[in-house]
Order: sequence, then structure tokens, then C-alpha cells
Amino acid sequence: MKSGIIKVLILCAAIVSTTQAQPFGKTVRKTPGIVSYTLRDSFGKDVPGTLDKIKAMGITDLELSNLFGKTAAEMRALLNERGIKCSSYGIDYKLINEQPDSVLQRAKTLGAQYVRVAWIPHQGKATPELIQQTATDFNKFGKLAKEQGLTFCYHNHGYEFQPYEGGTLFDLLAKQTNPEYVSFEMDIAWTYLPGQNPVTLLNKYPKRFRLMHLKDVRKGVAGNDEGKLAAENSVALGTGQLDMPAILKAAQKAAVDHLYIEDESPAAEQQVPQSLSYLKQL
Repeated sequence: MKSGIIKVLILCAAIVSTTQAQPFGKTVRKTPGIVSYTLRDSFGKDVPGTLDKIKAMGITDLELSNLFGKTAAEMRALLNERGIKCSSYGIDYKLINEQPDSVLQRAKTLGAQYVRVAWIPHQGKATPELIQQTATDFNKFGKLAKEQGLTFCYHNHGYEFQPYEGGTLFDLLAKQTNPEYVSFEMDIAWTYLPGQNPVTLLNKYPKRFRLMHLKDVRKGVAGNDEGKLAAENSVALGTGQLDMPAILKAAQKAAVDHLYIEDESPAAEQQVPQSLSYLKQL
């Protein structure tokens, strides 16, 4: 009798273990995360309720670009209650110079591994001089981050791909930043819209890209390098212009650690489940 019970328990444990080990999909192996900006309006009204929505979608990986009036400790508690992890914490550029220690402390309180900047303040076209100063700032902050066990990433927005000496300003930024201190987050839409190929860029810098924003662009929308896209032109993954299978396969071969869905559409709450379904069947 006892041996029979033991066999049943072993079988149940094996079933649970197998279920937990099941990948999300064949190409995207683990459930992708989401950027808080996707549900910015909802977060602005109800943080706990929005986190509940995210959990209900089956997502437990979050990149926070805003604390929505909460302290880092308060946000961490809300995340912990729902089994959601903040893996990346997005901040404004100026804070890496003005409040580096506070930024890193908030990131650690949130439980984040990555700290991310998504915009280099500038007027008009970006210049080599701007990129040189940016590289200096990034190296300095990235070194501090590494000393505290964190990884600093910069998220592209398009203006970095202006031509420069046979390459682009992005190439200059990659060259002038220390790979030990500065990594990158690829926004695939803001790589594609300025005329770049995300696959080519991933292959060129396979170890530099650690994070990725998954975003698709409505068919027929023209490209630009200004980092501006009308919200309604952000569509569910797989329905727009980008070659998602090729990009995701390249990301799988590169050092990309986290994939985050970023949907800027007013219909994001309806489109995110559609994007998840698409990614799962790839």
C-alpha cells in the first residue's frame, strides 16, 4: 500500500516538473515580459489592478519605466505579492549624472538586474560630439552599476543611425563605450524604421544587446529616424512590417536575456494577448 502511494507521488511530481519545464514556444522559449509603458494609462490610474492584468496575461517579467507614484519598496511589495519580477528599471538620462547612487539603490530595491536609459536629450540632429559626451557619461555610470552587480543598457530610438564615417552614430557609440560597462536594449521598431535591419545589427554586435523591445509597425507606415510613431501605428506582433521570426532567431543566437512586448497602441490591452499568441506559435 505504502509503495503504491510513493509511486503515485513520484508520478505526480514528474508531471508537475515536466509541466514547469515546458517552454513557452519553439522560437521564444520563455514567456516574454512587458514594458510598463504599454499599459501606462492603466498604471496611472490603478497600479495594483494593472499588475493583476499583467499577471492574468501570464506575464511575470516587467520592465518598469515609471514607478507611478510608488516608492521602489512599495512597488516591489506589489510585485512580490503577484509573483512578478522587475528585471529592468528605466530612468531619464539626467539621473545617471545627478542621482547615480539613488538610481542604483532603487534598482536594487526593485530587484532589477538592468538599469536602462532610452533617450539622449538633443535638439535637431544628433551629432558625433553628442555621442562622444554620451559615451563618457555611460561609461562612468555603467562602471558604478557593474560595481554594484547591475548592468546598464541604452535603448535606441532611431536618431543614432545617422551616417557617420562609413557607419552610423550607433557604431560610434558602440565603439566608444566599454562593453564591460555598457550594453544595449534593441527596440526593433526603432531599428527598422530608420532603415536598419535588426538581424544585421544583432549579428554585428551579438554580445552587446542584452534586452529587446518587441514592437511591430502598421503596414504602409513610412520610416523615420526621429523616434516618433503615432500610437495607432503600433500593431500586434506579426501583423505589421517587421520580420519577427528572423529577428527572434537572431536574438536567440545573441546575448539577449529579456524580451519585452512594447505596444504603444490605445488598444494595447487587446493586442498584447494577440501578440503573445503569435509568439507562442512561432
